[in-house]
Amino acid sequence: MTIVEGLRRLLKPRHIAVAGGRLAAVIIRESERIGYAGPIWPIHPDKAEISGHKAYAHVEDLPEAPDAVFIGAPREPTVDIVGALSRRGAGAAVCYAAGFAEIGGEGAALQQRLVEQANGMPLVGPNCYGVLNLLDGCVLWPDTHGAERCERGVAIITQSGNIALNVTMQRRGLPVAYVIAVGNKAIGDHGDYIEALLADDRVTAIGLHIEGVGDAALFSKAAIAALEKGVPLVVLKTGRSRIGAEMAMSHTSSLAGPDGLYDALFQRYGVARVGDVPAFVETLKLMHMFGGLPGRRISSMSCSGGEAALIADIAEDRGLDFAPIPEANAARLQTLLTEKVHVANPLDYHTYIWGDAAANEAVFGEMLASGYDLNLLVLDQPRTDRGLVPDGGFAAARAAIAAAAKKNAARAAVVASLPENMPEEDAKALMALGVAPLQGIGDALTATAHAAAFGAARARRAGLVALKPPAALDIGKARVLSEHESKRLLARHGLEVPPSRLARAVEVASTAAALGFPVAVKIHSETVAHKSDVGGVKLGLRSRADVADAVDAMSHLSDRFLVERMVERPVAELIVGVVRDAQFGPTLTVGAGGVMVELLQDATTMLLPVTAEEVRERLMGLRVARLLEGFRGKPKGDIRATVRAILAVADFAQRNADRLVELDVNPLFVLPEGYGAVAADALIRMVDTPGTGAGR
Repeated sequence: MTIVEGLRRLLKPRHIAVAGGRLAAVIIRESERIGYAGPIWPIHPDKAEISGHKAYAHVEDLPEAPDAVFIGAPREPTVDIVGALSRRGAGAAVCYAAGFAEIGGEGAALQQRLVEQANGMPLVGPNCYGVLNLLDGCVLWPDTHGAERCERGVAIITQSGNIALNVTMQRRGLPVAYVIAVGNKAIGDHGDYIEALLADDRVTAIGLHIEGVGDAALFSKAAIAALEKGVPLVVLKTGRSRIGAEMAMSHTSSLAGPDGLYDALFQRYGVARVGDVPAFVETLKLMHMFGGLPGRRISSMSCSGGEAALIADIAEDRGLDFAPIPEANAARLQTLLTEKVHVANPLDYHTYIWGDAAANEAVFGEMLASGYDLNLLVLDQPRTDRGLVPDGGFAAARAAIAAAAKKNAARAAVVASLPENMPEEDAKALMALGVAPLQGIGDALTATAHAAAFGAARARRAGLVALKPPAALDIGKARVLSEHESKRLLARHGLEVPPSRLARAVEVASTAAALGFPVAVKIHSETVAHKSDVGGVKLGLRSRADVADAVDAMSHLSDRFLVERMVERPVAELIVGVVRDAQFGPTLTVGAGGVMVELLQDATTMLLPVTAEEVRERLMGLRVARLLEGFRGKPKGDIRATVRAILAVADFAQRNADRLVELDVNPLFVLPEGYGAVAADALIRMVDTPGTGAGR
């Protein structure tokens, strides 16, 4: 039995067992309350029955191997129960007890024993709340919760029991199908849970709160499967990962940043990353309703110019497109709204049609017939707890948008500018009519942008491949290659480097003359990574005398020198670097380079392998790309050659993934269009002996 097979049994169990006393009674009560129809078998050494169900003294006494088990015992007995369940052939177990790896020391040792006893059987936890299945009514959860049964909905996987609990308490109409609080993830990682959930066609989207991904390769494989099935993944990432190797020489590690690697992972595989719980819920809600969107063209309607301007501003920040209304539709809207209204997108339709159901439907229908990927109606419901009785305009507007969406087979959402201005019953009613209820303009537009990104990721999914588990390297044995050797190796993979030669001090002047002035002279060293920091680089030397003076000034640093023909007047300077991460393997970073690299912090990080299309898209998304396009009349840069140079570095990194620790090409000189891109400096740190494989 694989981990995923065991989790599938746990998530949709034919029968459940519950070990423990007081907590077992809670599990039984809550499962029966919510309507679980299968048999429940309590396990207790001293009790004959619990909550009206026959109790079994030992795991071996159960009628058959249970699909799902909740263990509510203290931590030491939990280890023994897990061993008995594994031997019996149970599907998977929820381990509620704390005091394991999260406390370190003896707790970590105890968790190792737990894993050994499980012998591959999946474990949710330890140190977790457990699992809620709201589709089939199975509650392996020993605490209060606010979830209710549903026929289809989103699944929540979280490393925080409290965040899981809070999401079940939301009053925003989000239908929750599963909640899984994974705790310490002793056996089973996020990728396993995703694959297990994808087997249930009732799951419409999967939300994950994570502190870190244990197996990035497995996660990427599961994310590809989710794209194939059209099930969006939404991630709320907290905390910071840690770069597996200690970086000593390069700028790349600081540019990529630990969290930047997660951004690269999520962007590559179409995973929506949000920053807080409200955006998490709203994004899941929109994904539940429509999955991905085919594009970023949206419309908005409201009876307020202020709301129209606000939504336009916020949408622009998220890369959404308020495309003009097609001419024919705009003309009909103008007739419907009269000359008193300026017809545009976003549309302020004023209040002339307020409360007129037929006029509402006609206006909304014309907008929804205009071919937008998503149509928004901004509408805040008045509060009713102070004796206020809302007029019929609000109900008429909701009914009209639902009718227009159905008639035109269009996607529509009602957006409350303030989340509390959409009561839960209204949200559920809109959802039943096929209209997405979104709460908070900012979060609604964040959700829209993520849905469009998911649609784009699905469209390009054919070229996606999963990450490879990174090799385990002995970083302590890594050595820094000289600039000369680094460039020689990279040139074999297609990177253009300047003509150069190594020379002893007495030979430098003649070597420079043979190469042709101007030249750069640098100390040749395998121990000094940043030569310019110690005065080991002299640039723009235009005569034998200049070279002789430079060598005299650097003679105390080295007796050998690298002489290179100078590359002059570049359009831009870039950094292209690779760092190795223990989770992600080699990762590629491209950004503004040269002396401005740390000041500008203008960089993007990609996972390997990369395609030319991805490299070009990410390169042109940098601020420095304005220079490549010809800034203020300056020459355009050779973008095609720059992409080729970046791909050459990526190719070297992939072919040496079992040896490479880090690599810096800084600067990469981008020359005018048609003249190429040349590596002015390069350094590589790698081990001589390939590392061993990792992952599963």
